[in-house]
Amino acid sequence: MDWKDLSAPDITKRVTSKVCPGSIVLFHNAAKHTPEALPTIIERLLADGYTFVPISQLILTGDYSIDHTGRQCPT
Repeated sequence: MDWKDLSAPDITKRVTSKVCPGSIVLFHNAAKHTPEALPTIIERLLADGYTFVPISQLILTGDYSIDHTGRQCPT
């Protein structure tokens, strides 16, 4: 929702309150307040034990199905 010109604190709250293991968080490069929000988001997620990996490490390849929530599941 950063593209809707949410404030940096609102972006931070939205991301940090909804993230869970395996989450993919999308930020838009033209969003007005994202650069201001990112340092706090990164610090909080690291403090909560999260790590950052390339998306290629999250997406399954080979045989998989997609469940009703949109998650990939190995078959």
